[in-house]
Amino acid sequence: MSFFGKLKNRLFRSSSKLEEGLDAIVEEGGSAEPDAPSAPPRPPETPPPPPETPPERPDEVPPGMPDEAPEPDLPEEAPVPDDPVPDLPPAEPDPGPAAPPPADPVPQRPSESVPVTPLEIPQNDLPPAPETPVEVPQDDERGRRAPGLVGRLFGRGPAEAPVMRRTLDDAMIESLEELLIAADMGVDTALRVTANIAEERYGRRVSTREIKELLSEEIARIMEPVAKPLPLYPARPQVVLVVGVNGSGKTTTIGKLASQFRAAGKKVVIAAGDTFRAAAVEQLQIWGERAGVPVLTAPEGSDPASLAFDAMAKAQADGADLLMIDTAGRLQNRQDLMEELAKIVRVIRKKDPDAPHNTLLVLDATTGQNALSQVETFRKLADVSGLVMTKLDGTAKGGVLVALADRFGLPIHAIGVGEQIDDLAPFDPDEFAAALTGLDA
Repeated sequence: MSFFGKLKNRLFRSSSKLEEGLDAIVEEGGSAEPDAPSAPPRPPETPPPPPETPPERPDEVPPGMPDEAPEPDLPEEAPVPDDPVPDLPPAEPDPGPAAPPPADPVPQRPSESVPVTPLEIPQNDLPPAPETPVEVPQDDERGRRAPGLVGRLFGRGPAEAPVMRRTLDDAMIESLEELLIAADMGVDTALRVTANIAEERYGRRVSTREIKELLSEEIARIMEPVAKPLPLYPARPQVVLVVGVNGSGKTTTIGKLASQFRAAGKKVVIAAGDTFRAAAVEQLQIWGERAGVPVLTAPEGSDPASLAFDAMAKAQADGADLLMIDTAGRLQNRQDLMEELAKIVRVIRKKDPDAPHNTLLVLDATTGQNALSQVETFRKLADVSGLVMTKLDGTAKGGVLVALADRFGLPIHAIGVGEQIDDLAPFDPDEFAAALTGLDA
């Protein structure tokens, strides 16, 4: 399964919540109408005038012509034709101009009393008809009659199933804002997204799918500038410091990144800087074995800054391309722990003034709006250069990543949707927006 497939399947809580909310908003003040927008009405066609029938006899006056001369006097006895017609009714007085004869293919004489079947012509006398294929309408997969050639030319296809549509008005925009805020997109971001949607479609009738497409476009537009892979520098070793709060997924993220860099041909070294939690060292060693990457450790309770300094010397001696340093989880409101992180950065810079070259802040998507305060605090002390969002598969509030991108503009290097080694992938804004709103890629 592709990573987008995993992302979409595991973001079902977010996408289903948004979809249910959008359905409720549209159905609240909407009505059912055909799926495809109706075409503009065609002007009424003027029926063609009836064909003018030439008079049958020269002495007949066409209908509608004025009588310019009096009718000539008829003789008392009309001449008898060669083949008289028996039993004719007495002649009625002439009412005026004769009515046009019926539009028959062949005018019938009064004497032809025997009816002739139309088109009763011997078939042997006709030329062979060309073999023109006749298009027979077929039923589609839904059992509906497919349109013929004329129907396709004039756009008269089979009727689609009706869908709910609602006029995008102020009440609907307000409901959209509340839904996006509930998805942890943030107040400012939700207002900006709905304002852009209203600018484009205000006053028009829209369906749930159209709203989802508009939301996906707006989310992708916000996320596009921050979708950047982890940059690689010529410095050896390139020091990558990984920070975050307790339980955000730092250790797992380091193991996955180390595996991917090694698969790309880079020589990687990991330093287990979380010396306060024995399970963290063991977990990182397991990931190091999976990725085939050495892990440098220190006794439990030792100074993490000292371990970072020794790890840099070891990586330089081994000619490593990357040194990834794990750190202990710390809450942004614990000033003493944040000062300890600042000490690690100062010690690293004694070895290399430009280090750390990357400071990754790992965020747990389940923390919601609390991620905003985490980014703000860690940026001040550790000079965060990029973000990694984990646990998107366990939250119904994936919109917090949109709020982070809109507010801080920090690069988002990767996102994680599971515990497997391939469940961490570079961030793609279009795929994320489609998965979050429940659309197909």
